[in-house]
Amino acid sequence: MVKVLRAAVMGLLAQAAVMAGPSAWAAGPAPKSVAVIAIVDHPALDAVRDGVRDALKAAGYDPAKNLKWQFQSAQGNNATAAQIARKFVGDRPDAIVAISTPAAQAVAAATKDVPLVYAAVTDPVAAQLLPSTQQGSDTNVTGVSDALPLDRQIELIRKLVPTAKRIGMVYNPGEANSVVVVKQMQDVLPKSSMSLIEAAAPRTVDVGSAARSLIGKADVIYANTDNNVVAAFEALAKVSNDAKIPLIASDTDSVKRGAVAALGVNYHDMGVQAGRMVVRILKGDKPGAIPPESAGKLALYVNSTAAQKQGVTLSDAMLKSAAQVIP
Repeated sequence: MVKVLRAAVMGLLAQAAVMAGPSAWAAGPAPKSVAVIAIVDHPALDAVRDGVRDALKAAGYDPAKNLKWQFQSAQGNNATAAQIARKFVGDRPDAIVAISTPAAQAVAAATKDVPLVYAAVTDPVAAQLLPSTQQGSDTNVTGVSDALPLDRQIELIRKLVPTAKRIGMVYNPGEANSVVVVKQMQDVLPKSSMSLIEAAAPRTVDVGSAARSLIGKADVIYANTDNNVVAAFEALAKVSNDAKIPLIASDTDSVKRGAVAALGVNYHDMGVQAGRMVVRILKGDKPGAIPPESAGKLALYVNSTAAQKQGVTLSDAMLKSAAQVIP
């Protein structure tokens, strides 16, 4: 009799669970969802991604507990970026984070309603992500720019190589943020009695050959935050070392990879900035209500070994002012 009653009770419980549906087993509200895309893997963009995740965790959104977190890299391929963007939009996450200009452009082309937070984008207006930095409430886009004041970059070049007149720059002509920097450099360098020598690298595999084309033409090589260049930075550094052409970067992570110096932003901190915007969206704010921002203060990094290889003398004043000196 006891067995019969037990079986009957279990049957009733099972029937009740079926009638109640999946919600009977749900433990609290559905988790939030954040999808992250980067155009390529390299230390600066990886640091942005980690900063976003750290900001989310600090706000109580943990990928191991209550947050659906997706990350994909396009491996430097714009067509792949477009595919990832369409896939993410189809998943309907609460927010998409796009790291780099090409990644942000891919997502912006795929959706006008899923919230998009960009990071490591030099000029969001030139990249057609925003109509202006004074955005209205009808946009689904906001984010953090890594634009650098070029006068400070030129000042650093002059301190490191006072005799420099010809500034070489390897860049991807298909990357909007790099094209913006090239145009700006063309405008500002003549004011300092300098000129820009360009070398195109449409793919990461082109970076080394583009750099070699600058030998005998450039007194200094300046590397902006072009994603092809940063992804293949060791190839650029090898040319600089072999030809003794000073290499100056705008990405501080590139200093330990062979640049003499860089005056740039902290990309992890930028990721935290972007992550805080995502938190606001997850809590109900619209992207259009969140003003776009620029990255925080600049820090100087220098590399003593690279300086020696490339024929640069680092002054005591510069070493003392550096946030980090790589031996």
